[in-house]
Amino acid sequence: MGQKINPLGFRLGTSQNHYSIWFAQPKNYFEGLQEDKKIRDCINNYAQKNMKTSSGVKGIARIEIKKRIDLIRVIIYIGFPKLLIENKGRGIEELEMNVQKELNSVNQKLNITITRIGKPYRHPKILAEFIAEQLKNRVSFRKAMKKAIELTERADTKGIQIQIAGRIDGKEIARIEWIREGRVPLQTIRAKIDYCAYTVLTIYGVLGIKIWIFIDEN
Repeated sequence: MGQKINPLGFRLGTSQNHYSIWFAQPKNYFEGLQEDKKIRDCINNYAQKNMKTSSGVKGIARIEIKKRIDLIRVIIYIGFPKLLIENKGRGIEELEMNVQKELNSVNQKLNITITRIGKPYRHPKILAEFIAEQLKNRVSFRKAMKKAIELTERADTKGIQIQIAGRIDGKEIARIEWIREGRVPLQTIRAKIDYCAYTVLTIYGVLGIKIWIFIDEN
């Protein structure tokens, strides 16, 4: 079962919490989901243009959204805060203006805060961005996966599994390649597994990257 559903949803209420916290009536629930997607897309687009490192990684691990009647609070967990802190005042203000314009809401105030995370490569989304940039630059997928595993080992993880699917290295037939290092107990609910599914557009087509990282066990 652990391999058939999203590992994060599988562990909600035990080792995993929701990334969006708010309440809505059933008839308004879909609007709330669309609003969350607009917020996340706007932040990711801004990061794509203004917050990339030399290796092409944006460094956003996750975005949490907490809504009240009069306030939308957005917390961005970022692994390389210097990208935004160097021009913190103008950067966050500009980001808030972009998101507020996208939402087109006058009844709710928007507040965006930046939280630094230690050991960025302990988070699968940042690691997936690193692998994606390597694949875009035509680095061998095996070399990219091995380098990613080295980065996670320095971040004190207990195990990692990486899967890449698609026309790897430009082959005519799509296939799936994967590698695992350490333990990744997907069927153990108490095991804290962080997961990310990421797509990257290469010259050969779209590749799908999935990463499971075993962080800790309660």
